[in-house]
Amino acid sequence: MDRKLVLNAHLAIAHGHRVEVTERIDELTGESLVLSVRDLDTGIRYRRVEEPRGELLRWLGRVIDCTVTIGGHSSLTTLTVDAEGSGSGATSATAALHGADAAVDAAKAEADRWGGGDRVPEPEPERFW
Repeated sequence: MDRKLVLNAHLAIAHGHRVEVTERIDELTGESLVLSVRDLDTGIRYRRVEEPRGELLRWLGRVIDCTVTIGGHSSLTTLTVDAEGSGSGATSATAALHGADAAVDAAKAEADRWGGGDRVPEPEPERFW
């Protein structure tokens, strides 16, 4: 799955390099904020000034395209990254967590319906010798 990252910074990462992306997910809006990008082939790490807080999501990928736009007031980098593995990225991670919560609730309801662990065991019959 390709991910397009648009960053207000100058990140020159070569085509084909593996990267590790760290994001923070805003729980209210569901939007992700890229906190750092580490080029695993060169070891260079690009990160924001503020300290990371909250729940972080890390994923790996390979750079397909990197475009750095310079001029004006700031640099702008557009990275297209092929995320490794299924379920990478903020959107699918959030969906997976909601799906897992729904599965837990369904399993609890089914256990209650079939008489889970709160049933009183039947008394043992009296033994005759």
